[in-house]
Amino acid sequence: MARCISNECKYAKSGISFSQVLLKVKSVPKPLTWIGDSLESLREFPEDVQDEIGFALFQAQTGEKHIKAKPLKGFGAGILEVVSDHRGDTFRAVYTVRLAGRVYVLHAFQKKSKTGIATPKAELDLIQQRLKRAIELHASREKTNG
Repeated sequence: MARCISNECKYAKSGISFSQVLLKVKSVPKPLTWIGDSLESLREFPEDVQDEIGFALFQAQTGEKHIKAKPLKGFGAGILEVVSDHRGDTFRAVYTVRLAGRVYVLHAFQKKSKTGIATPKAELDLIQQRLKRAIELHASREKTNG
């Protein structure tokens, strides 16, 4: 999710080259698991939004926290939301780092409501369902890898 300019890939909006990112990585990136249609939804976002959210997820994989990653209210520790604004539209991705050794992307969506900044209840319900699914999937992996 990076753009290449003059033979060096730069992450949009950050101005950081991929090689600079790799030099700062303190650990091997954790695997990323997409729950539901979160990957397909993210792929429908504008390229700049994909870049920003992709970089935030990469930082989560390496144990860092993106400047725009904030705890999602009502979900407790380890459930984070990245909000990206683009041409008057708001895009969000929600992920969890709560489950050891892996980052689960729970949901990616465009906020349609023009009133208030709160996440709509239907989206919160879907995030809750997908978190439950991620926990089940993680437990199954742990049992298999045992």
